[in-house]
Amino acid sequence: MAAANFLPPAVLARRLARTRRGRAVVFTNGCFDLFHAGHLKVLNFAKRHGKILVVALNSDASTRRLKGPGRPILPLRDRAELVSALRPVDYVTFFDEDTPRSLIQRLKPEVLVKGGDWAAHAIVGHEYVKKVVRVPLLKGRSTSGIIKTIVSRYGRAAAGKK
Repeated sequence: MAAANFLPPAVLARRLARTRRGRAVVFTNGCFDLFHAGHLKVLNFAKRHGKILVVALNSDASTRRLKGPGRPILPLRDRAELVSALRPVDYVTFFDEDTPRSLIQRLKPEVLVKGGDWAAHAIVGHEYVKKVVRVPLLKGRSTSGIIKTIVSRYGRAAAGKK
C-alpha cells in the first residue's frame, strides 16, 4: 500500500500551488536507502526551517547511476513508505534524473536543505531558492557504511548458508 503523501511530481506541484498559502516549503532530497539516524537528523533539521517539508527520493534507476549496480537495497516504494511515515515529512516525491534540478524549479521551494558535506555553491538548485541550509553530518552514519558493516560481519557466513 502506498503512503497517502507519496505523490508524483506533477500532482505534488499542483497540491503545493493550492495549499502553501505563504507557508515556507522546505525541500531536501536523497536516496534514503537503508534509513539511519543521519537521515532522521536531516529531516528533523529541515522541518525546523519551514512549514511544509518535501522529501524527493532518487528513483531506483537514479540511485543505481549514483551509487552503483547493487543499489538501491530497498525499492522506491518501500523507501517512500518509510520516509512518508516520519513525523517531520509532509510530502514525498521522486525524480528519475541524476539531480533534482528540474524538480526544484517545478516545486519552487523557499528553502533547500542538504548535508554539510556539500559546499553551498555546489548544491543543485541553490539558484532557485531563497535560502540554502546545510546540515552538520553525523559522523559514521551512512548507508554505504552500514552495507560495509553487514558484508564484513555477515557476508561470508550468509554466503555459506542455504
